[in-house]
Amino acid sequence: MQQPTADQYAPQRARGTGRLVTKAFGGRTRLDEFFQEGCAKIRLPETFSPEMEAILINTSGGLTGGDVIEWSVAAAASTRLSVTTQANEKIYKAASGTASVSTDITVGQGASVHWLPQETILFDQASLTRRLDVDLAEDAEFLAVEAVLLGRKAMGEAVSHGFFRDRWRVRRNGQLIHAEELRFEGEIERLTQAAAVLSGQVAFATLFYTGPLGEALLSRLRDCLAGTPGGASYWNGKLIARIAAPTGFELRKILTPAISVLRNGAPVPKVWNI
Repeated sequence: MQQPTADQYAPQRARGTGRLVTKAFGGRTRLDEFFQEGCAKIRLPETFSPEMEAILINTSGGLTGGDVIEWSVAAAASTRLSVTTQANEKIYKAASGTASVSTDITVGQGASVHWLPQETILFDQASLTRRLDVDLAEDAEFLAVEAVLLGRKAMGEAVSHGFFRDRWRVRRNGQLIHAEELRFEGEIERLTQAAAVLSGQVAFATLFYTGPLGEALLSRLRDCLAGTPGGASYWNGKLIARIAAPTGFELRKILTPAISVLRNGAPVPKVWNI
């Protein structure tokens, strides 16, 4: 009798791939290519503007060690696209392996992409590697927000140990204009107590904007962040804000108006309010 192999006992893993490509037609942003596979789903709600809104959904309900999701978004010339998520992405305790989420975004001439996923929640002993790669045309606009909660304080959760790596690369005309690496490993709770890290805060976010309105938006964003544990700077054609808060609720109270400022007054996607 043949003995079962180790692979036959391997736990089931979530796999998902989603791709969306836009085109300009009749003065509106239209769908050109659409692909979804596995647990990665994309929905396109009807809008009453020339822009397109896409909602990304992970039907597995969360990620753990070994799960993989890949997203790809391409906005053709003169199109406008906002991308968000149906809910918070939850990263659960990993028995082995690391969850992986990768996103590739291309923005064509005169096009705009707003990358606005809802917060990622890390649970104790979670393990996640996340990557964001963006390629921009010379006059493209790009806005991104990535927010992370180290557990949900209202639920009595805390992240004592785990692994989280976040990698960003943004290029314009093939030239690197922004790169950052964040890595928490091991005793995350002790690490984040340091003043140079989070000073004990458990919710944090980065906002990034590059485009024609960057310098003009700086003073408005600083006014919006006044009195909050956040700050903003503008240099080399990019506007960046860092925000930290004691809870996810407090973070969102700061994020929502800040995102609206960077969207030149437009509100956050409706799913943020559900």
